Amino acid sequence: MNAVPREHLHAQPTQQAIVIGGGIVGVCCAMYLQRDGLAVTLIDPEAPGNSTAKWSCGQMAVSEIVPLSKPGVLMKIPGWLMDQNGPLALRPGALPGILPWFVRFLLCARHTKIVEIANAMATLTHDAYADFAPLLAACDDKALLGDRPIIEVFDSAAGLEHEAPHLALRESVGFGTQRLNAGEIGDLEPALAGRFAHGLLFPDWRAVNDTEGFIVALTEAFLRDGGRRVRSAASRIDEANGRATGVTLANGERLACDHVVVAAGTGSRRFFDALGVNVPLAGIAGYQAVLPAPGVEVRHSIIYADGGFCFTPMTRGLQIGGTIEFAGRDAKPNFRRADIILDKAKRVMPGLNVDHVEYGVGYRPFLPDTKPVIDRSRRLANATMAFGHGQLGLTLGATTGRLIADLVAQRTTRQSLAPFSAYRF
Repeated sequence: MNAVPREHLHAQPTQQAIVIGGGIVGVCCAMYLQRDGLAVTLIDPEAPGNSTAKWSCGQMAVSEIVPLSKPGVLMKIPGWLMDQNGPLALRPGALPGILPWFVRFLLCARHTKIVEIANAMATLTHDAYADFAPLLAACDDKALLGDRPIIEVFDSAAGLEHEAPHLALRESVGFGTQRLNAGEIGDLEPALAGRFAHGLLFPDWRAVNDTEGFIVALTEAFLRDGGRRVRSAASRIDEANGRATGVTLANGERLACDHVVVAAGTGSRRFFDALGVNVPLAGIAGYQAVLPAPGVEVRHSIIYADGGFCFTPMTRGLQIGGTIEFAGRDAKPNFRRADIILDKAKRVMPGLNVDHVEYGVGYRPFLPDTKPVIDRSRRLANATMAFGHGQLGLTLGATTGRLIADLVAQRTTRQSLAPFSAYRF
């Protein structure tokens, strides 16, 4: 059974679906359910676009399939944790709460486990562009996704060579890379001319032109095709006889439905009891700074490997970020992390204008094996789950939406969802 063609979207829907979470994953789930002919309500307390993915590097990182627990990262973590200026930081008060998560994380560092995770993730990322195509076609702006590849630069040959095993793993599942020398880096990105002699080009990666605008455009297309967006927090999933019957909002209003999708990132945790899952979902803070008038032309999204952050040109300015922090649940943001990014960025590009900088933070919903949950609840037969995408929410939003629509319609999914079970823990 195929999805309902777009021209049939305005037929009278027979079933009601509620998607909890209006970020990139939630809106993609909503759009794919809508394409199947369901009447869909999207619930989120924030304005469209004001989500975790807004404060990201905006990359379609289709070959970023090697988990965070890769050996190179593990060896660096002790030093990073001792250095609060490093790419990864841990607030001392967060350690007791995050320790069980870290133990599970370390168990994913075995080579066989890394290969297993990478192969599973590749089954999803290979479809990223094809799955986004019909959703982007519904948007008025046809330039939401850029057409330039991504560049990664290294301070030394040693850093590049350290990535060789991970590049080989990516290549084994069909993703290519191209090595860049100093001249090639300067030709592609004049702002880096003479600064780096070692780099990589990811020809199959792209960056969106604006992370906020991308989500807003998708939301507008969803609403234009008859969707409904309620700006409120969802307080609970209502249920009867082993099925979800609706969602109660923070103000007490109850919305009835035939299907519920939980796609609220770290906010999904409040529904775990109702869903019948116990998932080690951690919110890891990722800090960003936006320079509205950077004073330096940056043509590509650029990963600075040794600095642990990215430069991404967007319509609202140059976004610089990626440093992450284990801060603990409900901790207030520490925007000094963003200042650290800016100081490092100015050393790479001394001409940067940092006037009128805007800071932001997104809490990446990470699971220890860095794979998302895409699954059906065993407790509520008509509830599905789509969360835990870590740094790949933007990349995997549409593919997740397609798979959730398949689960709701009880179609056989193209990919095996066993690796993404909520019950694997």
